Amino acid sequence: MHTFTKLVATEAKLFLRTPLWALFGIALPTTLLLGIGSIPGMSRPSDATGGYRFIDLWVPSLVVISLAMLGLQAIPAAVATYREQGVLRRLATTPVPPAHLLLAQLVIHAVVALAGVLLMLVTARVAFDVPLPRHPLTYALTLLLGLVSVFALGLVAASVARTAKGASALAMIAFFPIMFLGGVYLPRPLLPQVIQRIGAYVPPGTQPLQDAWVGAGVQPLQFVALAAFAVGGTALAVRLFRWE
Repeated sequence: MHTFTKLVATEAKLFLRTPLWALFGIALPTTLLLGIGSIPGMSRPSDATGGYRFIDLWVPSLVVISLAMLGLQAIPAAVATYREQGVLRRLATTPVPPAHLLLAQLVIHAVVALAGVLLMLVTARVAFDVPLPRHPLTYALTLLLGLVSVFALGLVAASVARTAKGASALAMIAFFPIMFLGGVYLPRPLLPQVIQRIGAYVPPGTQPLQDAWVGAGVQPLQFVALAAFAVGGTALAVRLFRWE
């Protein structure tokens, strides 16, 4: 554990030397929230969304953007850059197992993602009177499962890509479907029913996030699906990982 802690600390210092991803991950959700909230009609209830305001239903989608950008762009690029520059080849001669390196990347980017989500939630409450989650514990659990499940997919891309560009391209296979099913391009209530049902069971769990937010019951199967993505994706990333 001491070795892993030192690895996380070292990786965090390297991460902060080029703070673009940190600033981007923290500021992006809030910036998009303020931009969307300034559009006329976004803060008024609509029959098309079951009486909810569009801004209320966009909040879970903004979480999707934050997790997808960090998990499916930042993490794959970081690990693949290490491989491209020969850093992983040198690490291969140390006792550090691949799981520790991947987990360190997950922890660092998770902290940034959660900070960005928290800032966005506070801003949504203050600026647009968006209510806080009615089931906060369920929301927190869903958020953590969704985060790990998305990041696990990014770790799979990071484990096999030889270059940063290759890792980003490989991660795009998951990036665009997650953004679409998560209601980023079009609010989920306006998507076809079959698409909504599929999106309810894929990372990062936009539907259970929304249900926990408004006080509706979250289906246990949705938790199981997210956990399966999280555990299965992480295990696959460790298995496929190569130092060169």
